[in-house]
Amino acid sequence: MAFDWIDPQRELRRRSGLLRSLRPRPAGDPLLDLASNDYLGLARHPEVTEGAARAARTWGGGATGSRLVTGSTELHAELERELAAFCGFEAALVFSSGYAANLAAVTALAPHGSLLVSDAGNHASLIDGCRLARGTTHVVPHAAPEAVRKALRTHDGPAVVVSDTVFSVDGDAAPLAALAAVCRERGAGLLLDDAHGLGVLGDGGRGAPHAAGLAGAEDVVATVTLSKSLGSQGGAVLGPARVIGHLVDTARTFIFDTGLAPAAAGAALAALRLLRREPERAARARAVAADLHARLTATASTDVARTARTDTARTDTARTDTARTVSVRTAPGLEAVRPDAAVVSVRAPSSVQAVRWAADCRTAGLAVGCFRPPSVPDGISRLRLTARADLTEDQVERAVRTIRETRP
Repeated sequence: MAFDWIDPQRELRRRSGLLRSLRPRPAGDPLLDLASNDYLGLARHPEVTEGAARAARTWGGGATGSRLVTGSTELHAELERELAAFCGFEAALVFSSGYAANLAAVTALAPHGSLLVSDAGNHASLIDGCRLARGTTHVVPHAAPEAVRKALRTHDGPAVVVSDTVFSVDGDAAPLAALAAVCRERGAGLLLDDAHGLGVLGDGGRGAPHAAGLAGAEDVVATVTLSKSLGSQGGAVLGPARVIGHLVDTARTFIFDTGLAPAAAGAALAALRLLRREPERAARARAVAADLHARLTATASTDVARTARTDTARTDTARTDTARTVSVRTAPGLEAVRPDAAVVSVRAPSSVQAVRWAADCRTAGLAVGCFRPPSVPDGISRLRLTARADLTEDQVERAVRTIRETRP
């Protein structure tokens, strides 16, 4: 039969612990959430949900067409202006998803004869953009500016260096200043995916390019998602006005895709304004991540040493003293990457054990991410924890205790 080849592949994935499944969550999910990307805890904030509802009442349930036909509303333009100003760029262009934004930026900025230099740890959307682009792609080792320099030296035409600012698997940050310096040596552009930096890094959450002093530069373009720190959905490309104009003319995921739903645009705009008013949320998310890492990697004692003496009467004049000593049991700290933003990555012994570990956490009331191949470039499975600015001290302690007690 036509698709019989699927069955043996599925069985192979099952034996390797690589099967994936959909798990619809109820509206009142009782699990403590360390799995979503709602870094600032804004997805259910009353101002954000009201922003979505108000936009839907005003503009309808959908954008009704591509951005170049009927899909651009005054709300989209307002979001683009405020997002660009907040992040420090000249202009912005909103897309239906962060994935679409990355495909647009990479493909539109890498014509025939160009070179794309891509970090080995980049997100799948950047990788797919490189595959679709008409230029040549050179993949370099993770976070290695010198390897980028060597790759650029092999090419004389237009070139773009492509990198996440914060890598989604381990939560480590790219060496942005060094990458920018290398690009400027060779006249190359720098394209940065700031999906995990916006709302967490930079002054008041303005993002990693802003923190590195690169926002607004003529040779820097950034992409962001509206679905993480801003608690909504969609994506955007930020950069010089001429780059944004070029995307409007040439980016296929802009020209041929229905525009972002008004409700999502309204929610993102409300969240952006809330973040601007409450910039401390960004620092809180980073602090929670650092706390999670410190507690998970520390050696923990499971018992307290104590000696109990019991007097047992044998006669009126004689008694026997018995001593009971409880020894200290210690559990070594877990292996986790020190977070540069709000992602805490905890190594698992294997993909099968990672799946079991995540399931045991869920049974204990904690939702955690479970990253396995092909989502992990190095083949090492992990529990992926996301720190949220609205987590309480008790919730952090509960999460750490659950992860440690269920470790394989």
